Amino acid sequence: MSEPGSRRIELLATLGLLAMTAVWGSTFVLIKDVVARMPVADFLAVRFVVAAAVMLALFARPVMRLGRQQILRGLILGVVYGAGQLLQTWGLSRIAPSVSGFVTGMYVVFTPILATVLLRHRMPGVVWLAVLLATGGLALLSLNGVSVDLGVWLTLVSALMYGLHIVGLGQWSRSGEAFGMSAVQMVAIAIVCLLATAPHGPTLPPDRSAWFAVLYMALIAGAGAMLMQTWAQSHLRATRAAIVMTTEPVFAAGFAVAFGSDLLTWRMLVGGGLVLAAMYTVELMPRRGSDAGELPAEAIHHEV
Repeated sequence: MSEPGSRRIELLATLGLLAMTAVWGSTFVLIKDVVARMPVADFLAVRFVVAAAVMLALFARPVMRLGRQQILRGLILGVVYGAGQLLQTWGLSRIAPSVSGFVTGMYVVFTPILATVLLRHRMPGVVWLAVLLATGGLALLSLNGVSVDLGVWLTLVSALMYGLHIVGLGQWSRSGEAFGMSAVQMVAIAIVCLLATAPHGPTLPPDRSAWFAVLYMALIAGAGAMLMQTWAQSHLRATRAAIVMTTEPVFAAGFAVAFGSDLLTWRMLVGGGLVLAAMYTVELMPRRGSDAGELPAEAIHHEV
């Protein structure tokens, strides 16, 4: 692929991730409302079973075309992501939506650390600068008068799981296999969440508004977002994807303010600005060479 063509694909992948994080950011207030009326594990089980059923119906052939190794990798990634979803949602049931959004965004710190430790990637200085900016923004946005209680710790561990998922997806995703890999991951996520409802099994959403929220998060924020992330990360480096995805807490705060869950403060404005500056640093400023030390995901074939 030509260099201009490659840059266009990267731009499309970046825009896709931004759209995906906007959708994710819109879910924090919805989830907070639903988990106040039904158990966390039950909500997640119903959400991801619906998403998995739809994806298998649509993408059965791409799944069958995957090799055994890729199916196993998709299952591993789905288990990691499912564990992150459970921890994040349990944490969200205990803390404010804006705090949850910003603590979740700490995967921007975990991703380059995991890539360095697990894959022996050498990170260019601009990536660490962006991580520092994003971390400062997240701290400014989330730590004002917030006690670090169990909800925050659960959410922080979920951010670690998301960082591991981002690294693994960047390592194993191939652009021609996005449909199949997304469906396999969704099946694994659904199984993890169903197991969390044992021994009684999931209860259904209690009313029409809860069903609307579950279906929105199953089809748009679940199946659609997983498909977009899997495709985008076959064209973007894991650390850049993570930094672009730190706009999720910015969107989460915006929706929380718009729906009256939080008040707009100078900390939100400055912290959100730092997060956006981190994305600008790695994504929009001219890059020298080929992002020294970081190979594109499709050019990496380490066995993990």
